[in-house]
Amino acid sequence: MTPDTTPAEETARIGPNAVIRLGEALTDRLGAETAAQVFHAAGVAHWLDEPPDAMVAEVHVTALHRALRETLDPETAADVAWDAGRRTADYLLAVRIPRPVQWLLKALPPAPASRVLLAAIGRHSWTFAGSGDFRVRPGRPLRLEIAGCPLCRGAEADAPICGYYAGTFERLYRVLVSRRTTVRQTACEAQGAAACVFAVDWSGR
Repeated sequence: MTPDTTPAEETARIGPNAVIRLGEALTDRLGAETAAQVFHAAGVAHWLDEPPDAMVAEVHVTALHRALRETLDPETAADVAWDAGRRTADYLLAVRIPRPVQWLLKALPPAPASRVLLAAIGRHSWTFAGSGDFRVRPGRPLRLEIAGCPLCRGAEADAPICGYYAGTFERLYRVLVSRRTTVRQTACEAQGAAACVFAVDWSGR
């Protein structure tokens, strides 16, 4: 166990999309050399040539997203993280979420569609939140919270830095709930908040 991690964080695992889609976003937007620089800084350079096909250690995902922010300027890092989240949602839509479920959600009004989608997200939250705690706070806007967020663990920032999650949530909502959904991170543990908070609003529909 490293000095700044807990036993739960050491053993927690996260789905490989947090790695694979980040590699894709980096390579497509900035080139293979920059992608290699980020992955090397995180100590996972081998994952670019041989992407993981199973759950990966949370500590490596934390290190990779930290390396992204430390290697690139803040605006570019945020854009890449958001793009990686969008790509993750597209993968889930293409491979993980059954077509009949997608048809059902698209046929429902936004509020019930959101409830069905959030139930599914909650059941699988361990695959993206790792040792963090995913919570839903009803209201307008709806708030999604991740306490103990692995992406910004140990970081300090002047603005929210968990765009990967925001990009994933927004893409899923725009396809399955309302095409006008916006997701905005309103609080971040890197800024001293108790949890990372994402406000979900589809009122523009």
